[in-house]
Amino acid sequence: MVKQVKDTRFDEFLEFPCPFTFKVMGLANVELTEQVLTVMQEHAPGDYAPKTKASSKGNYESVTIVATVTSKEHIEIIYTELGGLDDVRHVL
Repeated sequence: MVKQVKDTRFDEFLEFPCPFTFKVMGLANVELTEQVLTVMQEHAPGDYAPKTKASSKGNYESVTIVATVTSKEHIEIIYTELGGLDDVRHVL
């Protein structure tokens, strides 16, 4: 079961709308970046240029993507959806 992200304090530190960086860490496979992009297009449509980086042993990879968010609830929804992907281990 996916832990829902809620009751964050993003609204105390950010002025919306604003660019926000999401870093997703997961199992290295050809589908991870595509899965992240699918979630981002659903919740924050845009033209993304994700940056990927493989771990030293190649078992994991990170996908970094910058999206324009409109509220703390918007960030929380994206965090929850990204965390729900099967191959994802952490969302920062």
